[in-house]
Amino acid sequence: MTKNAQNTRTEILAGISTFLATMYIIVVNPAILSQSGLPFSGVLTATVLLSFFCSLMMGLYARNPIVVAPGMGMNAFFTFTAVKGMGIRPEVALGAVFWAGVLFLLLSVLNVRSAIVRAIPQPLRYAVSAGIGLFITLIGFENAHFIIANPATLVSVARLNDPIILTFVFGLLLTSVLVVRDVPGAIIIGIVLTTLVAWPIGRYWGDASAINFGQKTLVNFGEIWANPDFSLLGKLDFMGALKWSLWPVIFAFAFTDLFDSLSTFVGVAEAGGLQDSDGNPRNLNRSLLTDAVATTLAGVFGTSPGTAYIESAVGIAQGGRTGLTAVVAGCCFLPFLFLSPLLSVIPAIATAPALVLVGAFMMQPITRINWGQLDDALPAFLALVLIPFSYSITQGLIWGFLSWTVIKVAVGKHKEVSLGLWIVDVFCILALTTGQ
Repeated sequence: MTKNAQNTRTEILAGISTFLATMYIIVVNPAILSQSGLPFSGVLTATVLLSFFCSLMMGLYARNPIVVAPGMGMNAFFTFTAVKGMGIRPEVALGAVFWAGVLFLLLSVLNVRSAIVRAIPQPLRYAVSAGIGLFITLIGFENAHFIIANPATLVSVARLNDPIILTFVFGLLLTSVLVVRDVPGAIIIGIVLTTLVAWPIGRYWGDASAINFGQKTLVNFGEIWANPDFSLLGKLDFMGALKWSLWPVIFAFAFTDLFDSLSTFVGVAEAGGLQDSDGNPRNLNRSLLTDAVATTLAGVFGTSPGTAYIESAVGIAQGGRTGLTAVVAGCCFLPFLFLSPLLSVIPAIATAPALVLVGAFMMQPITRINWGQLDDALPAFLALVLIPFSYSITQGLIWGFLSWTVIKVAVGKHKEVSLGLWIVDVFCILALTTGQ
């Protein structure tokens, strides 16, 4: 096999791995947004369309191996804060998503977002990368129900007497061995073998909710086809969303998506070595423009804002380095316009081990932080730990920025706070006052 053929094979496997790690959004996003009054099937169709078109744009235009899809967290803000909390009609909320995307486009065209990325101090970049890794690991443990809520200790480890947990442990150890032995396609092999082991669980144990989105069997082969629902396409209320009272909602969507996407690009670039000659995420302007387009199209298609996905790190860990990875992942979404019931074939516990291991792959950048230089180390530490502890990339990044500025000024190193970072701090304060 030629080197080009090997690289193409690696990129394809990486794209499939990324899709398997992100495909949960096809079902989870409609499950959340349907509580706002939007039809489940309509949101599912919008989710697939957005993920397909914008992942292709990320691969072909920005040439980065990063999947774009409706963001978790922003769908909850859409449903529970904007619609249920503030009483905004779902169509008006979709309009707010659209205008947030327009604001994004303006910031991208004016290179404001690029300037923000370039203003991020290097120690914070390293910390964000590792923090995102810990966040992905936590998501993996949570998806497997290995880490569970505990009223006494906040969180705890589940008992190892559940076949679901034992299957996850099997998958984690198996995938770890494959990765350590440098087996080609280790992550996909681990997902497939864990899925095969998980199938009997869904059929012979009563509650399989942790692995199959609530169905009692892993797959119902009598129901594999579902027609797409385009009822939400173009149903947003453009003008209704421009009321003065709704601008805080638009800003909340904009600033939350802003920091989510920036931190994802920075973190994934550091972990995968996807930087340009200046040390910034490569093709940054095009990537940010793609992210802005995703948010704008989200309102048109009928879903919450689209953003770059941190789970793209799974494909990068598999060896994905070019836009082909994103193209393959995006194309994997499209068949589920019609085959959404088949999503239950790959259970959450099968992809959870990959998410856990990605955290290990993303920890390397923290070795570059000078932990003896406390005015660098403390802000980096806050960013690192607050991302998983607050369950929010945005919060970790915001407090990393603000603490860096305060500490540097307080110790007489105000020259290490660039003009760009002062501007970022303004965005941070706005995000804290208008965000989720």
